[in-house]
Amino acid sequence: MNDIIKAMKERRSIRRFKPDMPAKADLEQIIEAGLYAANGRGLQGAVVIAVTDKAVRDRLSDANRRIGGWDEGFDPFYGAPAILIVLGNKDIHTGIYDGSLVMGNLLLAAHSLGLGSIWIHRAKEEFEMPEYKKLLTDLGIEGNWEGIGHCAIGYIDGEPPQPAARKENRAFFIE
Repeated sequence: MNDIIKAMKERRSIRRFKPDMPAKADLEQIIEAGLYAANGRGLQGAVVIAVTDKAVRDRLSDANRRIGGWDEGFDPFYGAPAILIVLGNKDIHTGIYDGSLVMGNLLLAAHSLGLGSIWIHRAKEEFEMPEYKKLLTDLGIEGNWEGIGHCAIGYIDGEPPQPAARKENRAFFIE
C-alpha cells in the first residue's frame, strides 16, 4: 500500500490534544498542502486563516460553543492549540467544494507530520457574525466568504482511536 493511501486509512479525528503548539514550519507545510487541493476550474476558491494566538483561539472556541449549544466551559476544539479556518468563496460556484477538499488535505497533512487533527463545523455560522466579518476585513480578506470548517491541530494526548468498521455496500461498479 502506498504512503498516501496508508495515511488515508490511518488518520483519525482526535478529541484530546496537548497544549503544546506545533512548530510554525509544520503549520506552514499543512497549509501549503491544503492550498494544493483539487479545485473547480483552477479558480482556487478557498482561503485558510491560521489562528495560533491563544486569546483569539479561545474567543473563537467560545463562539463555536455557543452556536453548538454546549454549556460554558466546553471546548469544541478539544484543547487543540492551533486552528486553521477554511473559507470558501461564495462567488465561485465550487467554493464550498473547494474548501471541503482543502479541509481534507489539511487533515491528511497534519497526520503525515505526526500531528492530530479534527474537522470542526460551525464556521459558516461564525463568519456570518459581525465580529468575524470584521476579522476578515482586518486581515485584508475581501470578497464574499462562507465558513467551511475549522481544522483543529495539535499533538495527540493519548492514543488515537481505532477505526470504525467500514459499512458494506458503499462501492458499486458498472462494468
